[in-house]
Amino acid sequence: MYSKFVSIATLALATLGSSQTFTRCSPLVKECPADPAFGGKADCDFTKGACSIFSEAEGTKLSYKGNGAVFTIQTETNAPTIETGKYIFFGRVDVVMQAAPGAGIITSAVLQSDDLDEIDWEFVGSDNAQVQTNYFSKGDTTTYDRGKYHPIGNPTGSFHTYTVEWTSKQVNWMIDGQSVRVLDAATVGDKFPQTPMQIKLGTWCAGGKNSPEGTRQWAGGFTDFSKAPFDAYYKSISIVDYAGKDSPANGGIKEYIYGDKSGSWESIKVIKGDSSKDPSPSASGSASASASASAPASASGSSKASATQTETDSSKPSTTKAPESKTSSANSTITTVSRSASASSNSTASATLTSSRGSATSAPTTVPTTAVPGAAPRSAAAIGGSLLVGAGIAMAQLFL
Repeated sequence: MYSKFVSIATLALATLGSSQTFTRCSPLVKECPADPAFGGKADCDFTKGACSIFSEAEGTKLSYKGNGAVFTIQTETNAPTIETGKYIFFGRVDVVMQAAPGAGIITSAVLQSDDLDEIDWEFVGSDNAQVQTNYFSKGDTTTYDRGKYHPIGNPTGSFHTYTVEWTSKQVNWMIDGQSVRVLDAATVGDKFPQTPMQIKLGTWCAGGKNSPEGTRQWAGGFTDFSKAPFDAYYKSISIVDYAGKDSPANGGIKEYIYGDKSGSWESIKVIKGDSSKDPSPSASGSASASASASAPASASGSSKASATQTETDSSKPSTTKAPESKTSSANSTITTVSRSASASSNSTASATLTSSRGSATSAPTTVPTTAVPGAAPRSAAAIGGSLLVGAGIAMAQLFL
């Protein structure tokens, strides 16, 4: 497969216009700026407007309605995306959202680090019976067996709460408070995502005429833009930073620094200080401090679960290798998508930053081995085509 690197990389580059995951500076390669920490709890209610903890990618134009932030796809070049300026180092993220419908339309909620560790939720608009979970370590796309599918009712027509609880021992994916998958760190070793992460929310088109064929087929085929707009709704998000521990931080955390180039969680330095003094990624919005909120209860039973626990999930894992339209830029140490200074909205929501006390995903994954009623069909051609695209991205990163 790698002998066809040149042609594969060419195909891979064709997907970069839809990139939503990338790194401005890889700490595995060189010394990078510190990651500003949340250091506590932050909540956004998008039904009230833009939220100050997020910034918009260049070209992103959101509207805010009673259902929350509206991410609209009108053309194949649209890829509305927002990201936090601050990071969590283990923690919990709850997103209330409704995915966009439509063949070729992808909706995602992603946690991603500077060294391209990643934890994903991802939705294919033509598949109204499943949601996909996935994870990556250091941008590694050499294998395609990490993704899994989970049954869910009407994700493109109704709101659900999608949760990631992430500790040094495990990642727990939950839907409406019920665990659907647990990834154990002891099982996957150094492939476990473990470095400080931003939160990214976004939609993009994989079904355009310029999309690689394999990626397009995986996403349900060509997007019919006569049916546009395709809208995803993000109603609210709750973010809790554990600051390198397995339970919520008590505040007083300023930033995270990579101590070396290993990318291990043990090497990350937790720097104390007042994170509220750091500039927010958006010039709009406001943040108010409060010490009254606590972290949401864990549906995983305990964030201090035994490290010997094996990976479990409520759906059957896929054994067929599948397309990876991993959206990392080939030039991973250069900013590939610039960020605007503020969200473009006339209405502004309040982001409540609190110190929490107590105990407490952008890329095609794999094809289910058993059919789920209402699920989108996947073809062998789609799998093979996107495998090549994913390999090209991985190789391009390696050589640049």
